[in-house]
Amino acid sequence: MSTTIPWRSWLLLGALSLLLFLITASTFSSLGVVLPAMIKENGWSFFHGFLGFTLLGAFCGASSKFPAILIRKIGVRGAILAGSAVMVAGFACLALSPGLLVYWLGTALLGAGYQMMALIPGTHVLSMLFKKRALPFGIYFTIGSLGGVAGPWMVVTGMAAAHGGWRPYWWAQAAASVVVGALCAALVGGRAWLEAAAAQTDKAVAEDIQAAPANTKVYRTAVDWTVKEAVATPQFWVIMAAYFAHLLGGVTAVSLAPTHLSELHVASAVAIAAISLESLMQVAARMGGGLLGDRVDPRWLLAGAQGMMAVGLVALGHAASWPLLVLFAVGVGIGFGLTVLAVSILLLNYYGRKNNLEIFSLVCLVGAVSALGPVVGGEMRDRLGSFTPTFQVCAAIIGVIFVAACFMRPPRKAIAQEPVAEPVPDMLQDAA
Repeated sequence: MSTTIPWRSWLLLGALSLLLFLITASTFSSLGVVLPAMIKENGWSFFHGFLGFTLLGAFCGASSKFPAILIRKIGVRGAILAGSAVMVAGFACLALSPGLLVYWLGTALLGAGYQMMALIPGTHVLSMLFKKRALPFGIYFTIGSLGGVAGPWMVVTGMAAAHGGWRPYWWAQAAASVVVGALCAALVGGRAWLEAAAAQTDKAVAEDIQAAPANTKVYRTAVDWTVKEAVATPQFWVIMAAYFAHLLGGVTAVSLAPTHLSELHVASAVAIAAISLESLMQVAARMGGGLLGDRVDPRWLLAGAQGMMAVGLVALGHAASWPLLVLFAVGVGIGFGLTVLAVSILLLNYYGRKNNLEIFSLVCLVGAVSALGPVVGGEMRDRLGSFTPTFQVCAAIIGVIFVAACFMRPPRKAIAQEPVAEPVPDMLQDAA
């Protein structure tokens, strides 16, 4: 972290976390709650209505390269302001919604704006400001995941204030996007300040690596990898597969769980409680991971997250009792919440900060494919008569990645890297 103005780094962390909270609450966590009212008023079919949800997720993943290009061209501040404009346009389309095409356009814009405004710019800025990234990343993702808990309550409160109307709610979210986006753009500063802070952070990281005792292991590289070099390593594909699998399993579980649990004759109140517990476990996992990520090898956080998610999905397939419902909530919640944090830290540790913007954006591309999980699950339900096989297939895929993560080691370039000896303890000594 910059030693000259540390308060600004922490203040910016708070603003970016607020932005991720808002954008998560107002998109993925709000749309599903508002949709029934929109469908009823406009006379849409459920298929057409929920297709907008699929477009939201697909465009969120498919557009992940665009923010990286935008940041390189016009800077972080420009990217956040552009993202804010895209979000306002998306919310305006939802608020107006004269027909399905405008509604679908709105959800697509919100998916693209989500990446432009929050996730990619946020992780990029934090990696430039903080030498120890696990705790700031943990705070960032924890507050963002709280948006998933708050979103439905925001809808209920907002629609109640509007006497059941849903259009004012979307206009209010558009206004909030402008306010919080402008706040973050003002605090993030220009390129000169960010580049100076990044140079100081990189110098501090390199000094820590060189100063590490010979009998300890440093889980960071002392050199920056190019995108081409990173993609050529098997570790990159393991990390990308883990990111894909956590989205596939998490989105599939949460979207199909209500119907699946009703088919298992689980009371609706109990099902809602289990799903809420899953969201709270995401929050706890990200905060806990932030506290541990600079003290243990993040590889073990990734492996543990994948293992927990696999167990949780298997439990969900047969969750007709409280113990299995709790196991589902804990397993999927911790697995989903911890994976994105572990992936973010591992990419920085393995491939350096210089090209992390493009490398992380490339990993996020798989989010577009994972959006097909609920559709595939519905098709399997029609053919097999149960959602259980869908959860079992997802668990099997994640189980393979769990094994790969357990055996993964930091990649090494052909040239000499950091002077680091092999470890005895599995602890990270480069915290600051």
